[in-house]
Amino acid sequence: MTHTPGSERGSERAEQAARISAKPWYRQLYVQVLVAIVIGIVLGWRWPDLATPMEPIGTTFITAMKMLIGPIVFLTIIGGIAGVADLRKVGLTGVKALTYFQVGTIVAMVTGLVAINIFRLGDGVHADPSALDTSGDAGDYIEKGQHQHWWEFLTHIVPDSFFGPFVDGDILQVIFLAVIFGVALKSVGKAGEPVIAGVNRLTEVVFKVLSFVMKAAPLGAFGAMAYAIGKFGLSTLTSLGSLILLFYVTSALFVVVVLGGVLAAYVKLNIFQLLRYFKEELLLILGTSTAEPALPGLMRKLQHMGVERSTVGLVVPTGYSFNLDGAAIYLSLATLYIAQATDTPLTVTQQLGLLAVMLLTSKGAAGVAGGGFIALTATLSTVGTVPAAGIMLVFGIDKFMSECRALVNFSGNAVATLFVARWENTLDLARARAVLSGKARDGDAPSAARAEEDSRTDAPAAVEAGHKVPAPGDPEDDDTGDEGAGSAAAPVPAEVKP
Repeated sequence: MTHTPGSERGSERAEQAARISAKPWYRQLYVQVLVAIVIGIVLGWRWPDLATPMEPIGTTFITAMKMLIGPIVFLTIIGGIAGVADLRKVGLTGVKALTYFQVGTIVAMVTGLVAINIFRLGDGVHADPSALDTSGDAGDYIEKGQHQHWWEFLTHIVPDSFFGPFVDGDILQVIFLAVIFGVALKSVGKAGEPVIAGVNRLTEVVFKVLSFVMKAAPLGAFGAMAYAIGKFGLSTLTSLGSLILLFYVTSALFVVVVLGGVLAAYVKLNIFQLLRYFKEELLLILGTSTAEPALPGLMRKLQHMGVERSTVGLVVPTGYSFNLDGAAIYLSLATLYIAQATDTPLTVTQQLGLLAVMLLTSKGAAGVAGGGFIALTATLSTVGTVPAAGIMLVFGIDKFMSECRALVNFSGNAVATLFVARWENTLDLARARAVLSGKARDGDAPSAARAEEDSRTDAPAAVEAGHKVPAPGDPEDDDTGDEGAGSAAAPVPAEVKP
């Protein structure tokens, strides 16, 4: 009896899925991360002197993740462009994504403005900007922000060397290089096919390295959380607890009402099912206070849901720099809080002017250490109405607000990719619904129509290139995943779809 490669792959994936589903709960990565976060909080609360030295553990893990983000973004964007038959589709997808990003950012900023105007938490503080201490890290952020212009993010996109963006971790510049390189490879035709095949193979290697790093995710989450609580203390939460609470409630409403409404009305999916599907990545973000470690998992899971690889490769990395809903809410809310706290009156027209400036300054600080404060200072310095020194009023609680910013940024990018995929007709909606409802096993294939289409387009090139096709949740790629579908460590599938 003759077995086809497709049937052999299907049988192998079913066996792998069965092995993964039998894993005990304590080997699930999200469980390990959650336990590590709780231990870190307890250690920081009860023994702060012992918890504060844990900082290198968290920062080392985050540094290791950032080391891989540049290559992952570069390779996946090139792979996404190479997988598109018509280059005009690449440009159209990019335009649609950027349009959605800008509209989403505006809505997020307006949400923050409305919240702080209703509750006006800064009234009665009567802070004197000249008496605020702007030394240390905050002073450095203020200085950088005051020397940053609104137009710099446009000129900054072009790097001064090819390897500089990878060394500096500048994602905007990496995206620029990847797009140019991907379009060039696609334009040269057959001459570029060996390079594209090499890019796909190198992508598998990079994601394998990522799977090694992700095994330290619980340790990294523990170190970051223990340091945060031990350094700043739970008392910091009570000093400006009302502002923190307002930010968290506003962000939650934005995710559920705005993002959930967009997802339900246009994509026809449920936001709560989507958040549950990404629970592992959300817990990782909560522990590390940054969305970067969850980027590979986001790309991996969106493809598993049925979003075409080309759409994921183009939209997700770009969204990490241009679609920062959580940062947008924080920026507008913090700006108005500082204005109220320093007794600086702002009319509706002035607030709308601030919003226009924030649309640009928020992009200028993407991927930069202390980017939120740099963007905030750049906004205040550009307008000149609200004193930039006022950021010291919110500096102490920024660490506790960064988790929420990153969580909302991540959720916004997940919804944005699904929205653009639906708009571009590159989403297998039946597959997405089955995955989110838990009816699709990890080894199951997309719908017959999508599989047939993929077999006509992607399969020949991939088979010719000799790619191994990793199943979602392949235990060879990650042995700590959430039933094989949830691991940020699992590799992005190669050209052949199941």
